[in-house]
Amino acid sequence: MPETPDRAQQPLQPATELLADVLRRIHLASAVFLRGEFTEPWAFASTDAATLCAIVQPQARRLVLFHVAVEGSFTVSLGSGETATAVAGDAVVLPYCDVHTMGSPPGTPPVPIASLLPAPPWPQVPLLRHGGGGAPTRILCGYLHCNDLLFNPLLRALPRLIHVRPASEQAAQWRQASLRYAAEQAEPAAAGLAPLLARLPELVLVDCLRQYATELPPGRSGWLSALGDPVLARALMLLHARPADGWTVDGLAQKTAVSRSVLANRFGQALGVSPMRYLTQWRMQLAADLLRASPRLGVAEVADRVGYESEAAFSRAFKRCLGSAPASWAKRVQDIPD
Repeated sequence: MPETPDRAQQPLQPATELLADVLRRIHLASAVFLRGEFTEPWAFASTDAATLCAIVQPQARRLVLFHVAVEGSFTVSLGSGETATAVAGDAVVLPYCDVHTMGSPPGTPPVPIASLLPAPPWPQVPLLRHGGGGAPTRILCGYLHCNDLLFNPLLRALPRLIHVRPASEQAAQWRQASLRYAAEQAEPAAAGLAPLLARLPELVLVDCLRQYATELPPGRSGWLSALGDPVLARALMLLHARPADGWTVDGLAQKTAVSRSVLANRFGQALGVSPMRYLTQWRMQLAADLLRASPRLGVAEVADRVGYESEAAFSRAFKRCLGSAPASWAKRVQDIPD
């Protein structure tokens, strides 16, 4: 589809906005909070993601979990052997909500997290207490319900465990204050604030991932590392800002001031796909969002919005990517909650 004036004039997204946009496409919502006040020695073992979903967010398809140290320290350990020790101000993000143990000092025998949780529903943010009376640790835990039914370059690129130290004291204070406010307001009486309360931890998550991306060593692959490559970051911003334009590899290379082969090689090395394959996958993500959120939109209009002049060509691409025709797919997912 040729570039139109209104599409051409759309401003490019800074990398942080690009990151936030990708997170929005997985529909982060419905933040659930826990507070913990522990004393050494203490430790708990989490349950599997499916069981945790049933406890804290029954309608969730997936949870993103993060722990923020308010006071003291704790160590998080995954079954794979990965560990992270957080001190006050640090955040630990578990993008896939993996089974983990958490406590202080390391090696303390854990109790099941289920033994510390009150029975749902929770009219107030639960406060978990446990330990042997020694040095105190206070934490804020957040669970974000998200939907990753489709292609999402960010979720495929994240490690199992992300440990983020604040870049400054101000950053640590902002992170803690944002989550503390959201947790304090996360009660039925504040139901009207639900969109804001979900947005605050989302912003904290964006901040953590942005900082993690800036600290990645050179040569790493993945979507977050691509944001640190000026050529790839520019290309991704163009594709995300104007996905319906009639992009070609040559045209994208010209916009990023590199050769076609250099652009293709960088996409392949960092993202594992060609530029046009990435664009197709992103268009299908956008199309599926439209079909799911706006059932009255016709397939032809959705096709046009994501850059296809031919409804038939769009339907073929959609079926290759998602396994069914657009109309059939939309009908099937209408009853899946956000």
